[in-house]
Amino acid sequence: MEYRYSPEGVCSSEFIIELDGDIVKKVKIVGGCPGNTVGVSKLVEGKKIDEVINTLKGIPCGMRGTSCPDQLARALEEIKSKM
Repeated sequence: MEYRYSPEGVCSSEFIIELDGDIVKKVKIVGGCPGNTVGVSKLVEGKKIDEVINTLKGIPCGMRGTSCPDQLARALEEIKSKM
């Protein structure tokens, strides 16, 4: 199943998240710092939703109070609540 999420407070503009049950199959982060967003996307592939949330939630980017990894965790929390 594919989900789209509009992050807040970060440089990226959209997350396209593909899940297979509770497994993150693929993540595409549109915008943001290419090296970081591609790296995060590759690192979470094949992981369970809860593992990704626990690993990424709360990571800041500078003084923003959030980051692309944190926003990905928030997106997965939102998706999980609707499952």
